[in-house]
Amino acid sequence: MEEQTVGWRVRAIRGATTATENSVPAIREAVLELLGEIERRNALDFSEVISVTFSVTRDLDQIFPAAIARECPHWRNVPLLDVQQMHVEGGLPRCIRCLIYFNTPNPDQPIYHAYLRHAQSLRPDLAMHSDYHPLELSSHSLG
Repeated sequence: MEEQTVGWRVRAIRGATTATENSVPAIREAVLELLGEIERRNALDFSEVISVTFSVTRDLDQIFPAAIARECPHWRNVPLLDVQQMHVEGGLPRCIRCLIYFNTPNPDQPIYHAYLRHAQSLRPDLAMHSDYHPLELSSHSLG
């Protein structure tokens, strides 16, 4: 028998941002900005998205990021999960991270990760540089 290979591959997009405060409007603004930036920079076909995991630091407890994502029609049928990030003393406060898994027939498809607001300090090599100036933190975990 001749072996057939499937060209599809599972890939992932990482993103992180921070909320200005622990409130529904602030968390909503941060989540929608993060998802919007990821969508803008990547050629996502939502029928190929497998799932999204959101994690938040323990100081954000007013709303689930997945509930905010579900407000957008194209995210409604995607499995979404919220988890609390492990607490690390000195870690970046009010941080929201996401990990989007998707299938792609093009394993070489470029992926653009989004690190916004104060989360730019987590991964300066992947940060979306803008006029937003991250906090000067002396010690924090890398994302």
